[in-house]
Amino acid sequence: MDKILVTGGCGYIGSHTIVDLVQNGFDVISIDNNGRSNEAILDGVEKIVHRKIKNYKVDLCSYDDTYAVFQENPGIKGIIHFAAYKAVGESVEKPLLYFENNLGSLINILKCAEEFNVPHFVFSSSCTVYGNPDTMVVTEETPQKPAESPYGATKQMGERIVNDTVKNSGISAILLRYFNPVGAHPSIHIGELPIGRPANLVPAITQTAIGKLPTMHVHGTDYDTRDGSCVRDYVHVCDIAHAHTLALNYLLAHKNETPCDIFNLGTGNGNTVLEVIAAFEKVSGIKLNYQLGPRRPGDVVAIYANNNKAKTGLGWNPKYSVDDMMDSAWKWEVKLKTDENIFNRQNAGLN
Repeated sequence: MDKILVTGGCGYIGSHTIVDLVQNGFDVISIDNNGRSNEAILDGVEKIVHRKIKNYKVDLCSYDDTYAVFQENPGIKGIIHFAAYKAVGESVEKPLLYFENNLGSLINILKCAEEFNVPHFVFSSSCTVYGNPDTMVVTEETPQKPAESPYGATKQMGERIVNDTVKNSGISAILLRYFNPVGAHPSIHIGELPIGRPANLVPAITQTAIGKLPTMHVHGTDYDTRDGSCVRDYVHVCDIAHAHTLALNYLLAHKNETPCDIFNLGTGNGNTVLEVIAAFEKVSGIKLNYQLGPRRPGDVVAIYANNNKAKTGLGWNPKYSVDDMMDSAWKWEVKLKTDENIFNRQNAGLN
């Protein structure tokens, strides 16, 4: 089995991707310092794949500690790099924290990839690289506007760092620009675990519905959209995870025609915030307590993907609907509340 290193493997998308990789025949190790995740999520991964995943509790901003992981694991065939801070609002408040962590960790992991001759690299990018685009539907060729947040800027810079690095090395790379991952694994053994008050829409919805939060806020009702709220392309986290497996297989089969290729990962459909709330209310049968409020700094108005390139190039076809996404997210939230023996959020330090 090819050995794959997943950075941020205890995170939301990282843990789901580990499941998909193992189920498709890969041997996986993880690096995650658990500063914004919890290693206990790997217990849920183990329940799904029936094997333990080794996690190195290492800060990727430490080159020496990162180097030691590669020394202990010769023959890594590919790296999937998730590890990064990702809260748009926090990045506006603490830009230097984001630049230091997101870019420093990326540089160190690429240095090690070169030093240890790792041939393949998949970078977790984001639709935030497009900024506030002139058109709502974006392709991989859509011109990038200035990032609306420091988080988005780190993804733009990260793509540039990867692209420039692989031009002069033996590494082949893929940049996966995903839109808004939501939902939980169908087994409900793993899902999203935001720290503190959630910055993303769906956990804010589910935590409000379960009573953990008294109310949630819709940020902005005067945008030029169908109902005045922001439009986003919501895609199930398992669809996103599978795209990383397909991307690795694409590179391993030497299908890439350039050292660095790019794919959008979105459903191709845009939903407003209020439409997502309505979908949740339908599948859960719960009337959500939410308030309409002002716009949030760093948010773009509307964006969703043209995913034709991922469909034709990677063979990727997202299969989960918005209702599926909301249903699995709600079941995960219920499990967190009712099945504390499996995963106790309070003991995990996530409240």
